[in-house]
Amino acid sequence: MRRTSFDGWPCSIARTVDILGDGWTLLVLREVFYGESRFDGFIGSLGIARNTLADRLRRLEDAGLLRRSVYQTEPVRHEYLPTDKGRDFFGVLAAINAWGDRWLAAEEGVPVVMRHTTCGHDTQAKVVCSSCGEPLRHGDVALRTGPGYPARLLKRPDVQARFGTGPGPQEVADGRTGS
Repeated sequence: MRRTSFDGWPCSIARTVDILGDGWTLLVLREVFYGESRFDGFIGSLGIARNTLADRLRRLEDAGLLRRSVYQTEPVRHEYLPTDKGRDFFGVLAAINAWGDRWLAAEEGVPVVMRHTTCGHDTQAKVVCSSCGEPLRHGDVALRTGPGYPARLLKRPDVQARFGTGPGPQEVADGRTGS
């Protein structure tokens, strides 16, 4: 069965999901941030099948999050190192970790604690507004189309309703689009 591609969707979340594909990809990236870089190391820490790991590493390399580097020549062996794009993904994993700590931690506490070495304090990721520094919460954010949104979709009633440029969602659902 062929996997649906979200690469061309006008949505950064969908395009990111297209790269990640599944939980194994996130866990491979977690291991990279924990310091693992070698194929056999990933196998040992994750218990992942070799063919699955090879596929996920290839996907991450093709997407530009990891780069392969030779660490041994006889026989040739590679390690997988994060690129700038890959290192920038750390905040996403840290946010997922913070959510898991809040909602999924066992009674005895969180399984892994992050320490911010710059200030020496234990920490968790917090998503904040890049302008004012206030926490971003769903109810405090309005969405609008950006310059990369396909012009051919802008006149659709569902798109106008979603982004506040046309009739509301209930009007679209009821067929009352004002036309």
